[in-house]
Amino acid sequence: MTKKVKVNPAEEGWEIKDRTYVLRGDKNPLTYTIKSRHTEKYPLLYFDTNKNSQRALRYATNQSSCFTDEQKGEVTLKHIMFTDGSLTVPKQEQSLQKLLSLYHPDRDKRYRELKPLQQAEYEVDEIEYQIEALNIAKTLDVDQAEAILRTEIGSEVNQMASKEIKRDLLKFARDNSKLFIELANDENVQLRNFGIKAVEQGLIQLANDQRSFTIGKNKRKLFSVPFDENPYAALAAWFKTDEGVEIYKSVAKKLI
Repeated sequence: MTKKVKVNPAEEGWEIKDRTYVLRGDKNPLTYTIKSRHTEKYPLLYFDTNKNSQRALRYATNQSSCFTDEQKGEVTLKHIMFTDGSLTVPKQEQSLQKLLSLYHPDRDKRYRELKPLQQAEYEVDEIEYQIEALNIAKTLDVDQAEAILRTEIGSEVNQMASKEIKRDLLKFARDNSKLFIELANDENVQLRNFGIKAVEQGLIQLANDQRSFTIGKNKRKLFSVPFDENPYAALAAWFKTDEGVEIYKSVAKKLI
């Protein structure tokens, strides 16, 4: 007699298919990681009403279950990462799908699963973002385009001709529409680009530990970079201060 496998009530009616998950809210960071395993410091638990107990969760790529107590032998752990606000999980990865769709405590809080209608709406939104981003890209001058591209490819932009900058800007707008729109609307992007060029040309110096900026042959200190902040983002903000405006004007006269 074949032993009947007991199905968790939460999995009744479960359909095998590809699934897509998106972050909630308006922000879509380049990458975003959610909890993938239970630890004492960062709990990842599911209350199983069938067993009337809390059960630890853990995403392991070599296991068929996302419950720690059902996993056997060595486990291969992996982060759960959203890219540009979304994560598509193929039907072959049932453990991860069930973790995200049924058991993860962040479900419908930090992220949600797209249903067929929602998927269509999501794709329409993505296309509209692309159109908006490409329209913006077409209107930007070379200096603005360079400022945005520098956030992606760094000093490589210095070696590019204007046509190459325009081409890569359009590709960036098409492939990373939301991020592109955010950067295009960020008033500090051009100031950040200015700061990077000033450092590259030696007009302003950034300390090796990237914690402070200095200027001149005597290396007069301008300011200290706040802890855990990008130095060029901090420099862009500093350029808006009274002292920063004067330094900006002075450096701008010498910038090539």
